[in-house]
Amino acid sequence: MNWIKPGTILNGAIVELVPLEEKHFEELVLLAGEKRIWEFIPVDMTTKEKCFEIFDDAILEREKGFQFPFVIVHKKEKKIIGSTRLMNIERAHKKLEIGWTWLFPDYWSTTVNLECKLLLLTFCFEELEAVRVQLKTDENNIRSRKAIEKIRGQYEGVLRHDLIRANGTIRNSAYFSLINTEWDTAKQNLANLLEAKTN
Repeated sequence: MNWIKPGTILNGAIVELVPLEEKHFEELVLLAGEKRIWEFIPVDMTTKEKCFEIFDDAILEREKGFQFPFVIVHKKEKKIIGSTRLMNIERAHKKLEIGWTWLFPDYWSTTVNLECKLLLLTFCFEELEAVRVQLKTDENNIRSRKAIEKIRGQYEGVLRHDLIRANGTIRNSAYFSLINTEWDTAKQNLANLLEAKTN
């Protein structure tokens, strides 16, 4: 039995996180054609073929209980603006990872990513009762590292030669986490960050 219920939707004030389905593929492909998105992500999804391969695999992994992919829907604009997922799900150890988060560049440095993280972390700690939520990024992705630190992700170090990029080079990954005993403080911090960015 999967830890995350099928059809789970996470609803915020700005965005709604909706389970990825085949009907979303074409709209996501149009967004993924923006090359800047993939600078620090090991897979280059600027082609339709690669997008469909990755999305099909994500849905299969969801069926197995290993991942739960979402599309990010901007509520006011009524359109998909990116994707994110819960992954490396280990129910026996009550831990999982937030990853594969990408947004169309128009929404970088807005409230969108903050609200996505608030929705996902609230779900992980308060609904799933996880004890650990992990996040990782390319060690050279300073913007992403600062964003994770800003939401109180605790830096755990660099895993060397962690992933192989699409161009064949090897990536070192910076690992971060939040644990359940830190969640109340981190949640208040996230709410404050959101309020400050909204006002």
